[in-house]
Amino acid sequence: MERRGVDMSELRRRARDDEALEERERDADPLTTGSEVKVGSNNSDIPPSVDNTPEVLNKALSGLSSRWKNWWVRGILTLAMITFFFFIIYLGPMVLMMIVLGVQIKCFHEIILIGYNVYHSYHLPWFRTLSWYFLLCANYFFYGETVTDTFFALVQREEPLRILSKYHRFISFALYLAGFCMFVLSLVKKHYRLQFYMFGWTHVTLLIVVTQSHLIIHNLFDGMIWFIVPISCVICNDIMAYMFGFFFGRTPLIKLSPKKTWEGFIGGFFATVLFGILLSYVMSGYKYFVCPFEFNNDANSFTVDCEPSELFQLQSYTIPCGLHSILGWQTVRMYPFQIHSIALSSFASLISPFGGFFASGFKRAFKIKDFADTIPGHGGIMDRFDCQYLMATFVNVYIASFIRGPNPSKLLQQLMALRLDQQLQIFKSLKANLIEKGLLPAGA
Repeated sequence: MERRGVDMSELRRRARDDEALEERERDADPLTTGSEVKVGSNNSDIPPSVDNTPEVLNKALSGLSSRWKNWWVRGILTLAMITFFFFIIYLGPMVLMMIVLGVQIKCFHEIILIGYNVYHSYHLPWFRTLSWYFLLCANYFFYGETVTDTFFALVQREEPLRILSKYHRFISFALYLAGFCMFVLSLVKKHYRLQFYMFGWTHVTLLIVVTQSHLIIHNLFDGMIWFIVPISCVICNDIMAYMFGFFFGRTPLIKLSPKKTWEGFIGGFFATVLFGILLSYVMSGYKYFVCPFEFNNDANSFTVDCEPSELFQLQSYTIPCGLHSILGWQTVRMYPFQIHSIALSSFASLISPFGGFFASGFKRAFKIKDFADTIPGHGGIMDRFDCQYLMATFVNVYIASFIRGPNPSKLLQQLMALRLDQQLQIFKSLKANLIEKGLLPAGA
């Protein structure tokens, strides 16, 4: 009985110690202490948004009201960004990919920085290092897959690349596993919950940012037109919705974004569809925009040259009888891609804005105005690309579902990489199949 009494008292003591430890963890936990509610207050560690408008613009627009000053600042900076966009298009696909990678890194930095500030996680052991390490692992996996698939001939020709390609997924998993073990080893008793918050924050950020930027580059390999038209449609919708809302907006659209109006939403839709059709017509006539970005084994270089597919060749379409008297035409000549552009521009104007609404809800949850103050009048880089990421996923799914078919040249490259006995077996199977279908004589 005495022994039992000692055991019970020991258990009660341990239970009190565990309760005290949990209470200390709750006190250190920003979610249970209500510090999230204070994110937008003066005591928050999140820096308030600042006016980083260039001094020359501030002086030039000093006599205007804040509403019109903001209109001019946004307009001038928008024109500057569009000019830069045209410039990098001129520089070619490789530079575009580098820009996408740079944007991805900046967006990741902006979102992770919010997590650090909100959860006061500056002093968590290894965590800043681990966040960037996981970004590196994710990029190695996704872009390694893309390079292996798209530039198969180049990869097979170079021995180091061939080895990396063969064991790519194993290497990627080993790299991630190293980061995972480092995270487990970095766990500190008084910061358990906070560390797991930030572990989840990092992985969700990787899912949103890295995956979508990978899809943007994947679209680019199918031809620059699949990169430029969707991005341009989102930009056009953003501009036109702002213009229609600024001059005609009266009816609020959604509570998450009080400045968004139905007038801007509807006006942006019609303007974007028209813009998409016109831009597609102009771009479909140039091989530079419609040809896939590939590695030419004969020229030993990356090329954008091909015989345009039917998608980018003018076709005649019959106009419905009811429109003959209105338009005065019976047929119209247009590129098939222009029809697809209607789907792209419709998504850009009707669904992509929900990526912006999602970002607005995220910012409201943490009581911040913008992700950063990188671009005067526009906020951070993520503020400009919140709709683009959703658009990239749609375009990739659209191409895979309605556009892309088997690629004979890529299939032939993969066959040539097989052993000779495997090639011979495939040859015999293919020959037997063609003879059975009557395409080859029986004695061939």
